Amino acid sequence: MNAPLRRGSCPSLSQPMPTGDGLLVRITPTGATISCAAFAALCAAAHSCGNGIIEVTSRGSIQIRGLTEASSRQLAAAVGRIDGPFCQAPAVSSNALSGLDPDEAFDTSAIAAELRRALAAAAFSADIAPKISITLDGGGALHLDAVAADVRMRAEAGGTCLHVAVAGDAESATPLGAITTEHAVEAAVAIVRAIAAAGPTARARDILAANGAAAFRAAIAGRLVDLPRPPRRPPAEPIGVHALRDGNVAIGLGLAFGHSHASALGELARTAAASGAAGFRTAPPHALMIVGLPPHSAAPLADMAQRLGFVVHASDPRRRVIACAGAPVCAAAEIATRTLAHTLAVDIAIPGANAPVLHLSGCAKGCACARATPLTVVGVHGRCGVVVNGSARDAAAAMLLPEALPGALSRVTERVRRVRAANESAAQVLSRLDREEIVQLMLGEARDG
Repeated sequence: MNAPLRRGSCPSLSQPMPTGDGLLVRITPTGATISCAAFAALCAAAHSCGNGIIEVTSRGSIQIRGLTEASSRQLAAAVGRIDGPFCQAPAVSSNALSGLDPDEAFDTSAIAAELRRALAAAAFSADIAPKISITLDGGGALHLDAVAADVRMRAEAGGTCLHVAVAGDAESATPLGAITTEHAVEAAVAIVRAIAAAGPTARARDILAANGAAAFRAAIAGRLVDLPRPPRRPPAEPIGVHALRDGNVAIGLGLAFGHSHASALGELARTAAASGAAGFRTAPPHALMIVGLPPHSAAPLADMAQRLGFVVHASDPRRRVIACAGAPVCAAAEIATRTLAHTLAVDIAIPGANAPVLHLSGCAKGCACARATPLTVVGVHGRCGVVVNGSARDAAAAMLLPEALPGALSRVTERVRRVRAANESAAQVLSRLDREEIVQLMLGEARDG
């Protein structure tokens, strides 16, 4: 096996990461359409070289699991033969429907491609932290407000300027100002250079915490345009049918708990091709977009995808649970999160909730979700620590055995359902409930001493 990667590094075709089920490889799409044939070939390679498990991450990357040292080299060779739009780090993300969405303010695809080339050729490229990410948001239905990034650029309504912010998602990032689109690549490179100057593991948040935004503003000072901060937007919803500017449509499908099997994905690719689709794109969080479909093909293809186990409705209760790979897939995990997720998805569904209610984390790292959720379950020495309105790194309110978890969370969510007011989130309900009441609901008859 390869030596374990240091924390802060990313798995890739050239550097697989050891996990509980073998080696893991991550492939980053450029945002361009992956043809149905190329996607089917990728699925076949994952099936023959790994254990067949394919994941789409919260950021839209593709992960292939269950590889060995020998088969990871075979996979790299197979991917090299596939005519697919894949790239190496750093990750430069555009909207999932860039160039296709009739409502986008600006197609950022060309800027993204030019930026990747510029960063790869930069003298400081070796000093760019592997996890550094950049979002280029042209607007439209599938915006990137929920995706955290070191560098954020968002097109303003006229499409002539991009708002620039660093270190966070649309809500938490620090705004720097705006630049014209013609200076976007130059500005992004300057900001990444400022991050890389702090060392090969530095991130934008580290520089902000130490010195504020001054270094970033100085890096692009000659290019800044004075524009008001852009307005908030409703959350992006990839699941469902989306009209495209050429009269065709795209179907957004979710991978339940972020993963599927190569055989199901391969069958989906073949059926999509037969339905007239142009191909696939990935989208955050954990979604696939089948693009370029004739409108009359959308419903039959969605029905087939549902039979294969994909999420085809935004109201699917599986979307209210975030789960990491868990044990035994991940060597660091203490609990079988994906098994628990299937059990808990219906029990913790809260009518009207439009955001994840539960995060299942195999360990305290919280890889699948860094933010707080109404309920977070953390694996601790084979048991389940339950955190209320917090993240995987916060203190647990109760500690349960895995077999006691379904009943405990069912009691809590039933209480939330009964006392929830109209338009109130699960997090808001839990915030006003007495903490001791929540603990007693969880423990119930499930106290494990």
